[in-house]
Amino acid sequence: MKQNFENSDNICPGYYYYDSKLAITPEELQDLYRFTRWGRSRSLEQIEKMLEGTSMCFSVRYNGKLVAFCRIITDFVYRGSLWDILVHPDHQGKGLGSSLLRYALNHPVIKPVPLIVTYTSELIDFMCKLGFETRDGLLIMQRRPIEYS
Repeated sequence: MKQNFENSDNICPGYYYYDSKLAITPEELQDLYRFTRWGRSRSLEQIEKMLEGTSMCFSVRYNGKLVAFCRIITDFVYRGSLWDILVHPDHQGKGLGSSLLRYALNHPVIKPVPLIVTYTSELIDFMCKLGFETRDGLLIMQRRPIEYS
């Protein structure tokens, strides 16, 4: 679903928000990943498979170009996990990341989910401003090294 929130407070004017994987292509998402240290080595095949297994994708376009993206994996009842928060460098510092996350977290199928988790070492302060908090008890099983190119 395409939505323009130009008349809403907290939303960036001129940007169009989408809540479907069909609103993006693996190629343009790969292009957006190249601006991250952790995602630039992702292949098109990996991105296609990732999108297939993702519950909800949220994206933002400006003048038709993909400029922001995040995704949530969820059972739609109890838990969700937020991943891959991306904003093109030319569009950072305008509140777009915050508005994308508000759009995703307040989406009608995500808002009822009582627990949303995320993992980040770089965006802790940013995420806390949006209602996330750090918690003890986090356990991770890492089956292989994570490649950061």
